[in-house]
Amino acid sequence: MPDSMPYLIAIAIVLLYILNSIKILKEYERGVIFTLGRVRRDPFGPGLIFVFRPIQQIVRISLRQEAMEVPSQDIITRDNVTLKVNAVITLRVVDPVKAVIEVSNYIYQTSQFAQTTLRSVLGEVDLDQLLAHRDQLNQRIQTIIDGHTSPYGLKVVAVEVKQVDMPENMLRAMAKQAEAERERRAKIIHAEGEFNAAAKLVDAAALMATQPMTLQLRYLQTLTEIGVEKNTTIVFPLPMELINIFNKTIGTPALAPPTAPDAGPKE
Repeated sequence: MPDSMPYLIAIAIVLLYILNSIKILKEYERGVIFTLGRVRRDPFGPGLIFVFRPIQQIVRISLRQEAMEVPSQDIITRDNVTLKVNAVITLRVVDPVKAVIEVSNYIYQTSQFAQTTLRSVLGEVDLDQLLAHRDQLNQRIQTIIDGHTSPYGLKVVAVEVKQVDMPENMLRAMAKQAEAERERRAKIIHAEGEFNAAAKLVDAAALMATQPMTLQLRYLQTLTEIGVEKNTTIVFPLPMELINIFNKTIGTPALAPPTAPDAGPKE
């Protein structure tokens, strides 16, 4: 029995080594294995694999999408407005081997590319373009970052400008601008209403001119509306032509329309 102890110990060591060499990769994981420093071009996984240390080494890479927040950046737009802008980038690894051997830390490098691209792209547009055409700017930033990250096996799925912080004086100026715009629209709508009302009055006057009796009917309708409101004062419109006919009958000079006062003796 003592002679078999070394063999049992050796077998136990071999079994422990084999058990330690067993690696299980999840469905969303891939393993990049280096054998004596050389990498195999096809990644391993998912499932059960063997990694025999120290001859082989494994680097696990996740293929799931990752959301990376770009820190707030100080932006000066083309119209010299200072802003603080941050963004969110969604990316995923499409080539695990390149993500391991082409770059030391693909998350850090993508973050640096995103910060510089965000400053350069947003610095080329005006504030109004940044607020009104954010989708186009997001697409442009995504295209630029994706061009930088594709050599090391990354795909930028989406880029979204998350928040735009403006100074207080700029917020007040924008509020005044919006208020002035609303007042302008209100005045235009009011003027259009007056114009339409004037046009309808002209049409009504032309129609009443063909039938003089319609004016009397309109007058009676107005009296009816006044009577419904229980008013004690009734105003009767009296045409100037009727007064002139009455004056001619009794021999009084006809009333003339008022004239402007005399400005004084002429030199």
